[in-house]
Amino acid sequence: MPDSRVPRRRRYLVCEPRHFAVQYAINPWMRPDSPVDVDLAQAQWQALISAYRTHGHTVDTVEPAPDLPDMVFAANSAVVVGGRVFGSLFHAPQRRPESTHYDTWFKMAGYDVYRPESVCEGEGDLVWTGRYVLAGTGFRTTREAHREVQEFFGHPVISLTLVDPRFYHLDTALFVLDDDNIAYYPEAFSPGSREVLARLYPEAVLATREDAMAFGLNSVSDGRNVFIAPQAEALTCALADRGYVPVPVDLSEFRKAGGGIKCCTQEIR
Repeated sequence: MPDSRVPRRRRYLVCEPRHFAVQYAINPWMRPDSPVDVDLAQAQWQALISAYRTHGHTVDTVEPAPDLPDMVFAANSAVVVGGRVFGSLFHAPQRRPESTHYDTWFKMAGYDVYRPESVCEGEGDLVWTGRYVLAGTGFRTTREAHREVQEFFGHPVISLTLVDPRFYHLDTALFVLDDDNIAYYPEAFSPGSREVLARLYPEAVLATREDAMAFGLNSVSDGRNVFIAPQAEALTCALADRGYVPVPVDLSEFRKAGGGIKCCTQEIR
């Protein structure tokens, strides 16, 4: 396949895992009795930031709060489209204070922040495709929030139902490759949602169960380079066959909290 994929420079917001830990269980991956290697998490996170900058992307950071161990998962803080910020209202009470810290960062950076009335977990469940928003529901973000998102951005919102609690956010089961295509794991979705995705993206890259369990779909693409978990071997090969350039970044320590590359990355558009 000719080398025709074109990367676009992106701006990412991240949060250092200085206080990362598993102190409670709000998804099937979390085991509070399984200790986190904070030094390893720091090293893996730094490798991700380095990879972004090496590929020409801008990285901004928000200061972590000591009492918020999941604040490293910046993607859940908001969704930003066209310079407009739709904030978060977390499902779990343990995470709700995170919104204040991220809202403060956005406001200091010159953005207005919309505060949702319904439970909504940012880019965890709201995926901007360049034409519309793919919106997950079933475990965290509510359908009422989907309606709020459409009213706020004025872009169509397509609701997709997640059915496997291991893939509790849309960004654990699907990611956008470029303006025209996505990768996803079909079995994470309800039958009707699978039909919708097949109609919208007939050429989508389909992941295996092993890819999904390795958090291979919690990836970030700039249109050419795909920052991906190295354990997702089949998906990595499938992407390369389609002309994308996989950039393996191991964030396996974050999997103890049900997170990966995308979870740690908020895109500012």
